[in-house]
Amino acid sequence: MKKFTELASEAVLNTLVENLKKRNIIPHRVATKEEALAAIKNVIPENAEIATGSSETLHEIGFIEILKQKKHPWKNFKDNLFTEVDHLKREELRRESVLADYNIQSVHAITQSGQLIIASGMGNQIAAIAYPSKHIILVAGTQKVVKDLEEGIQRIHDYVIPLENERMKRIGFKKGTTLGKILIFEKETRKRDIHLILVDEVLGF
Repeated sequence: MKKFTELASEAVLNTLVENLKKRNIIPHRVATKEEALAAIKNVIPENAEIATGSSETLHEIGFIEILKQKKHPWKNFKDNLFTEVDHLKREELRRESVLADYNIQSVHAITQSGQLIIASGMGNQIAAIAYPSKHIILVAGTQKVVKDLEEGIQRIHDYVIPLENERMKRIGFKKGTTLGKILIFEKETRKRDIHLILVDEVLGF
């Protein structure tokens, strides 16, 4: 759907940045995916413990490739997760990953007033955002900016889920995807850092 793939205007983004600050979300504006990757590197200190949620955006900016090649100065919480063959131990590691100091993900919609909307199947990727991680870094193309919550939920149902369903089938999950939970992030009320890197490129779903 065309309206969900158009980049936000300069006027909308200027207003959004101010609204994010009011919600205790730290905005970063960058022009390209390369600058987005550099911004992530700039925020995370050396030797920090990190974890990531499932995200096409992180793939597209090259962050996941860096983690796979282990070309980084951090402790990736999920290194053991991907090599663990026991299903129950994998689930335990997945639960523990939400405790990483830095959790890096994306969002599925951002309202012009600064609300963040994140959808998930099992809910593990939104758990870290909701509470335990001390630092959250979210990266999103500005095509994800929507008018309000109603349009944000519509974006998830009408645009994001169909594309995610196709992706899951393409990588071998015959049943596709299931929308299990949606997080609406209104404001940060604790003393922790929530970074939102807004990229002036179409990235992810």
